[in-house]
Amino acid sequence: MNDSEKSVKFWLGNAILAIAMVMLLFMGRLWEIMGSSAMGLWIAVVAAGAWLLLSDKDEPPSFPGSKPK
Repeated sequence: MNDSEKSVKFWLGNAILAIAMVMLLFMGRLWEIMGSSAMGLWIAVVAAGAWLLLSDKDEPPSFPGSKPK
């Protein structure tokens, strides 16, 4: 198992996804205030959080039984 510390991108991505979760809980109120652009904003926030999490991967995953190159 990889015991290295997580990078700033990892923690920032998780924080942004937590904000997206809170936005989803209050989506009814946000929809009243912003209209359909509230959903667009939520999609953009989720995409940013997911991008940060996925860009943190700097090495390919290792599978049991695979040989390193």
